[in-house]
Amino acid sequence: MTIAPYLARIGRGRDGARALDRAQAADLMGQVLDGEATDLEIGAFCAAMRIKGETPDEMAGFLDAVRARMQTVDDAGTVPVVLPSYNGARRLPVLTPLLALALAARGLPVLVHGMRTEDTRVHAFEVFARLGIGGAAPPTLPTPTPTPTPPRAPKLAPGRVTCVATRTLLPALGDLLDVRRVVGLRNPAHSLVKLLNPCAGRALVVGCHTHPEYAVSMAGIFARIGADAMLLRGTEGEPVADARRMPALDAFIAGARIALESAQRGTLHTLPDLPAADPDATAHYVRAVLAGDAPMPEPIAAQVDHLVALHRQVVASAATGAVCA
Repeated sequence: MTIAPYLARIGRGRDGARALDRAQAADLMGQVLDGEATDLEIGAFCAAMRIKGETPDEMAGFLDAVRARMQTVDDAGTVPVVLPSYNGARRLPVLTPLLALALAARGLPVLVHGMRTEDTRVHAFEVFARLGIGGAAPPTLPTPTPTPTPPRAPKLAPGRVTCVATRTLLPALGDLLDVRRVVGLRNPAHSLVKLLNPCAGRALVVGCHTHPEYAVSMAGIFARIGADAMLLRGTEGEPVADARRMPALDAFIAGARIALESAQRGTLHTLPDLPAADPDATAHYVRAVLAGDAPMPEPIAAQVDHLVALHRQVVASAATGAVCA
């Protein structure tokens, strides 16, 4: 088997490239994840997709390939909220842990999956580690060789935050994300991890984007795969609302789109007193907010309220026997 025929289809530039159907995309990604493509072919795949862009059917196929190979997380019969954490933060504090713990305080099971993809940024797992959640922070270079049998993902529970490293879910997916360190380009793996439900059953995925074009494409993918999700412009690529202004929020229940919030123009009248973009300072701030010693930023409070309400809808939908495509 080879991915060369797919490269000939997708590698003809922005105007000449042709899209793959869902089954073809799943086969291509499957070969990459199974180690059947050479390093040269993987580099060509990454460059071709970066130029062409992914269609909803292609991303659905890539997700199919990952889902067929990854270790799914035991949701223990719950409907967890899934927070993908990959970008980290450079200028602002990474407040994904605040969102996760605020949701857990409302009784929801929360799964955070991720790995470091930017060595110069503070990763959410570093903050979680200082809060005593999720073990050590993701490693910096050099990336250790993954073990043949990754550790089992823990079982989820209501009112608890669980952190899982990407390589625990699927080592080959971590390898594909790390290709960026070599070729300097994002590839479809960087998008699909923000759409991925790693759980055995239904879950409420909080997907985020950094540019308007990704808002359109991610909405199309969530609709195509029948996802339960929230979609927003994240804070420096993290799935948490910007503490300084309310972003647009959209929801998807079994793929059906619901508008929740319009984007706020400008900033809040009273800006929150945010900590430095430092793991220790951020962890101290998270503790203070959760203890009531500092105010919860209004946009994050609104995001939590919307997620709690969405979670009820997804649970009700799951109880009727509705399933995702």
